[in-house]
Formats: sequence, C-alpha cells, structure tokens
Amino acid sequence: MNTTPRGVPAPPAVRLDLGGRWSCRAVAGPVPDELARALADGFPGTVPGVVHLDLLAAGLIDDPYDGRNEHDLTWIGRTDWEYSREFEWHDDEHSTLELVAEGLDTIACVRLNGVEAGRSANHHRSYRFDVADLLRRGTNEIRILFTGALEHAEAREAVLGARPHSNDHPFNCIRKPAYSFGWDWGPEIVTAGIWRPISLEARATARLTGVRPLTSWSQASGAALDLRLDVVGQGAGHTVRVDVAGLASASAPVGPGTRMELEVPGAEPWWPRSHGAQPRYETTVSLLDATGQLVDTWTGRIGFRSVSVDTTPDETGTRFQVAVNGAPVHVRGANWIPADTYLPRVDRASLLRALTDAAEANMNLVRVWGGGIYETDEFYDVCDELGLLVWQDFTLACAAYSEAPELWDEIEAEAREAITRLSAHPSLAIWNGGNENIWGWADWGWRAALEGATWGEGYYTRLFPGLVDELAPGTPYLEGSPFSFDRYLHPNSDLDGSMHIWDVWNTHDYTTYRDYRPRFVSEFGFQGPPAMTTLESVVRDEPRSPYGPQMLSHQKATDGNLKLERGLGDHLPVQEDYVDWHWATQLNQARAIRFGIEHFRSLSPFNTGSVVWQLNDCWPVISWSAVDGLGLRKPLWFALRAAFADRLATLQPRDGDPALVLHNETHLQWHSTATLRRMTLQGQELATAVLDVEVRARGAVTLALPEALVHPEDPTREFVVAELGTGERALWYFVEDTALALGGDDAFEATAEARDDGYLVTVRARELVKDLTLLADQAHRDASVDEALVTLLPGETVELRVRCAEQITAEALVARPVLRTANDLVARDRSASLGTVGTWIGRSPVGVEPARQEMLTGRLES
Repeated sequence: MNTTPRGVPAPPAVRLDLGGRWSCRAVAGPVPDELARALADGFPGTVPGVVHLDLLAAGLIDDPYDGRNEHDLTWIGRTDWEYSREFEWHDDEHSTLELVAEGLDTIACVRLNGVEAGRSANHHRSYRFDVADLLRRGTNEIRILFTGALEHAEAREAVLGARPHSNDHPFNCIRKPAYSFGWDWGPEIVTAGIWRPISLEARATARLTGVRPLTSWSQASGAALDLRLDVVGQGAGHTVRVDVAGLASASAPVGPGTRMELEVPGAEPWWPRSHGAQPRYETTVSLLDATGQLVDTWTGRIGFRSVSVDTTPDETGTRFQVAVNGAPVHVRGANWIPADTYLPRVDRASLLRALTDAAEANMNLVRVWGGGIYETDEFYDVCDELGLLVWQDFTLACAAYSEAPELWDEIEAEAREAITRLSAHPSLAIWNGGNENIWGWADWGWRAALEGATWGEGYYTRLFPGLVDELAPGTPYLEGSPFSFDRYLHPNSDLDGSMHIWDVWNTHDYTTYRDYRPRFVSEFGFQGPPAMTTLESVVRDEPRSPYGPQMLSHQKATDGNLKLERGLGDHLPVQEDYVDWHWATQLNQARAIRFGIEHFRSLSPFNTGSVVWQLNDCWPVISWSAVDGLGLRKPLWFALRAAFADRLATLQPRDGDPALVLHNETHLQWHSTATLRRMTLQGQELATAVLDVEVRARGAVTLALPEALVHPEDPTREFVVAELGTGERALWYFVEDTALALGGDDAFEATAEARDDGYLVTVRARELVKDLTLLADQAHRDASVDEALVTLLPGETVELRVRCAEQITAEALVARPVLRTANDLVARDRSASLGTVGTWIGRSPVGVEPARQEMLTGRLES
C-alpha cells in the first residue's frame, strides 16, 4: 500500500558502497606452515578484488604468473578465506534494506552482526539479501566466508556424479568460470573474493527491475522499441514513462510484466562496422508513484537493429547466415576470453584497448566464449561504440553438466539475469547454448561414460531457448557451437551450420584447411609465442629453450611446443636457435591463420564467416592469441588485419592451378584492373596478363589465370603476383620456403632515422623479401610498429613507423633480432646445415633437452 502523502516526495533511495579496505584471513585449508600465522592473523584486502591480488599486495606470495610459481600456489584455491569490515549505518527512513552483492566468488556465507544474511553459490550472478532485521544504528560488522572452490567442486562431484570434462578439475560441478581451473591457454588460479561491487541499498518505495528495451529496425517500418520491465514493491497507481532522446515517449500503468511498444520516427539504424554507422539514443525509463513523484529511473543508450541467423537447409546442407537489418553480414571475427585472470583488474580503458585491436583488425564480431563470464556492461558498451557484433555463450564449456536442481536453478538464475542485463545493447547479436558440449556428447565418448545420466541437453534445448524467447524475443539463439541444427547430423559437419576445426593444430598441417568447405567456422586456431619481452617477463630459463621448465609452465597445450615444431612442416625450417625459434613460430602462426581465412573467404557466399581462436590472452603465455597478455600485437594480428580486409584478393587452387579470387565486403561495386605477373625472385618478368575485374557489393568472383602464368620453368625461383589498381595484392608460390631459393640478409637494405614520435625505418628490396617484420619490442619494450609481414617485390621500398618515447639506436632497428624476414630463417638454416651457425638446442639427440627428448620419443608419434 502506498502511504506517501500526495505532493510529498518519497524518501530517496540510499546506497552505501562497501568497497575499499577490508580485512582478509585464512580460516581453513592447506596453508603452508611458513604462512600459517600471518594468514590466520589477517592482512589487508581490497573490494572489489580477489585473494590472490591481496596476498600479492601484502607480500605474502610471489607473482603467480612468474616462472613456475603458479604450481606452488594451488593451495590458495583449496583454502577457506574470510573477508570482514565494519561500517556505520544511521538511516531510519526506509522500509526496505538490502545488501546487494553484484559478484561473489564463489561459495560464500554472508553474516551481518553475527547472523547469517544469505549464501551464494554462483560467480555468474548477483544477490540481494534482506538485512532490515540485522542492521544496527551505528557500527555494524560484515563477514563473508568463502569456501575453497576446488574443495567444493570435488565435494559436489561426489554427490552429483562424475561427468566428463576437459582439464584436471570438475569445474562442471560449480558455477564458477571454467577457465579459472586451468585451460590449455590459462593458468590454474582458483580465485576467491568479492569480485564486483557490494553495497547496502535502502528504499521506502518501489524500484524498477528487469528493464529490457528490445529494439528492431526494418526498411519498411523504421525503428521500434518494445520496452518490457518489472517493478518490485509497487503500490497502487504506479506508472512508468519512457522517453527516447526526445523522438518518442509513452506512459503506461504498472502491472505484472509491464510492456510498452512504440515507434521511434527519425531514429537511424545501428549497423556493425563496415556496414554503416552506430547511432545510439539516450533513453530514460521513469517510475512514478500515484502522486506523480519520481521514485526510480533507468537510463541507457539504445540502438535500433534487427538480427537474424538463417540455419535453414538448402541443397548442400545447412545454412549459417547472420543478417543485420535484413542485410547479410560476412562475419570476420575472433573468440574472446576473459581479459585478465584477475577479473577486478579489468576496466573500461583496458577493454577499449583490447576491443580496438579487434576493430582495427577489420573484425565485425567477437564471440564471448562459454568457459569465461557474461561480460560487463562496459564491454558491451565499447562493442556498441565500435560496431562489433557480440556472440555471447551461456557459460557452459567442454563438459557434461548435471541437470540436478542445485545446478539447474543456479544456471536458470544466472541466465535470466544475463539476458535481462545485456538486452539493451545493440551489439548483442546471438545467444549460444555453450561451447563444444553437444560435440563432446556426440563424438568424445561421453555417452558410454555417462551411462544415461543427464549431460546438459535440457539447458541447450529447453531452458536457454525458453528464456531467450521469454526475455529477449527476436534475439537469435543457437543450441551450441559447433552445431549442425539438426539432431540427426553430426554437430561438427563442415557442410552444416557452424564448425570448429582443431585437427590442423593438433595433428595436421595447416594446408588441411583447404580440405574443408565450411559453411561457417566459429573456432579454428594455431599457436604462436607472445612478444619476446612478454615471454621473458615471466620465463627466465637458463639456458633459454623452448623446452625449459619455466617455458613449459607457460605452454598449457598438450605437447604444445612440439606441435609448434611439427607445424613448421615444409613451410619453414625447424629452428635450433632460440631467437629464431621464436620468430619462426610467430611467423608460422600468422601464415597458418591467414591461409585458413583466405581459403574460407574464397568460398563465399557458400562460406559466410569465420571466428578465429583467439583475440586476446589473460596472462603472458604461448597461445593462439593475436594480441598477447601484455597487450602487444603479435604478427598474427597483422595477418588478421590483411585477411579480414573489406576487399580481399587471394590466389587459390582451382582444378590444380591458381585462380584469382576477389571478395568484396563493402557496399560499393568493386571495379578495377588486375595485373598478373609470373616473375623470378630477382624481378625478371616471365609472363604477364591484365584482367578487368568487377565484383558486386558484398560479392565475390573467381577468375582463371592464363596458362602462361601458372606453369613455372623453375618453381624454386619463380612466383606469381596479382596486383589490383585499388591497391590489393595476392601472391602465389609454387614451392614452400624451404625449397624456395630466397636470398638472405643481402636481399634488402635498411636504414633508420629518428623522428619526433619515434623512428622511420626504410627497407628496399634487392630481390624478393618475404614477410618483413620489425619486432619492435626487442628494440625497446615500449616500442610499437605500424606494419608487419610485408612482402617486397624486387626494387620495392617500404617505410615502417616505429613509435617509442625512449631512445633506440638506429642499428638495433635494422638488424636481427629486431628486423626479421622469412628469408633470413631459410638462409640461416642453409648456413646451419653447413655448420656455420651456433645453436641453442643442438641437432643431435645428445643436445636435446630431456623434456623435449621424452616428448619426441614417446608422445607425438602422429
């Protein structure tokens, strides 16, 4: 009942932020003897935060990222931790008093003034606890006890039943991000703490909840808003009003499931990048009581768009076509993992830097992978601004999940909250049931192991689609990734729906990408090390080696460095020198992924997109990322920028000979002239042709090459180049670099000169120079460069701009290990075969480290 007198404003809501300094102590668990006293007595804690950061700040542990420290600190995830503090409270006006915990990590009991206020069992959701009967006027004490997540997960597995999962720990028995238990790119750092804000909220009035401003746009009817919301604590006569940037407004009485539909004339559509602009409109939702007094508001910036995913069958298989505002979008994207192992360290500035890496690499989509988190509003706000579509997984990955009530209820609660919270963002394009779980059930031997037990099918086929339809109708929902959208088809078929391609990294040469004709690739990847300064900030093996113990602590993939070595194949020589190993494996990663993307795009419109694994890292590690854990762009990033360009020219095999394939992902027709030449490595032209080319907007064409261009006289000394009048270039080689007669350091000349903001490095090719790259961090850790992987034809010149506030000697910028090419790897290998280059590893078994020798003889025979 509303008891507020007419004309008198209701007491405003009061919020007391409980963040800042807390006290932390270990309560129980396998604490090392030398730390037992200090941890029992307590040490300063920070909220929001996690216990690892607090231990580190107090000087009680060494950096878990450094060396092999991670392995010595796993006890932290098995220890119970208590956070406590006192606070003052003097409010008497409000009838509703709630403790609002936006993120507790993970199994927690909250006590206020010695009395239990509530419990949490889910990292992925928030909690509201009624504390009206527990608060005191004056000084209050709050204590939150966190049970060790590893201990809890193992205990619940014993009750729920063991089910298949990747990696070592039963992360599928606890609602905590899977990656925190260790992944093939991530450390085992099992955190605990108050990882998002916590506060007291006092009200004497109703409040808005579940605000969902669902938008749509079409050419025929323009922009429309379907506003849905709920109200908690409503009284008689409450109304809600919405205003969209002065373009449209409406009011309605509050009731169960309040809904308002209105057209918004004059609002322009929101588009993904390269398809149009990203206008957003300030929108206010106001809750008014019976007297017309404002009691609560919601504000946000909304964009108008409609998204669909066509997964209907055709004559070949099953389509997978993303469309925005009715326009098909060829997806050029990357998978996203959490930006840091320690989530409280992630802020809007760091997200902007990381997502700008995606936009500047010509991407239009990021997929938030299901082993991580439901990303923050800041993440989505940046994606809204940059025009990046977001495919958000529900947080289930690479495991079978029990459907028992204790998990089902938590998964439902977190999904409801996530769908509601993120529905306002125009970038949110797709909800996806989970990562590789359906594939695992179909193909990884799970069915026999489960013996009829539930494995998560109910989440993917009933719970999630039902919630999306209820809370955000119109948003596409996918059962899983990969998936063929028919229960009678293999979930990872290349002709149906989305697929993941992992045999290339695990067992096959990267040319195997061409064996597939995928409709859509939502995961594929190839490893490479991070920048040298990033790697050596945490790896200090002596002697330096790809197989040193600290190095292997930062290589989480099974036999990862052996796979890097195997992956060089015939493309590049195996490198025995540590510095050359680093460059060769970085280069091979970049080449492998560019090879795959160009093949996929050459299949357009049959293929409608690819999402590479992965954009980012959460710590310094050897991984599949394009940008390393310290934010440095690897050569792969430059390869992605080229392969994802709006206009792509590539030479691809067709009927045994190379053909020119052009893919135009712009809204304009592409008309140009293609000049094709077969020439020697020294620049002699052997055959030429000129073709007029025309590619429709959002279209592709394939052009056969004249016979004179495709049949070399000496394949080891010739190549083909296709150059478009609009600046695009494609190259074709008849043999791999290991057989190509590339020149070495004498193939080019380089100079460097200081400029106001850094340095200008000029390189002129005397003969063919492949994949010229300036590894700027090896000149100075703060240096960066604007271009990489540049192939120069004989006589060509390129200028590389190096930014660095510190002084660098010119000589360092134009020599190994900073300025590298594929040529120098091949030339150094030739010299090594003649015994003229010293090695770090050695070529005979006697010189191979025991770790590498063990793996070579017993673990990678395939």
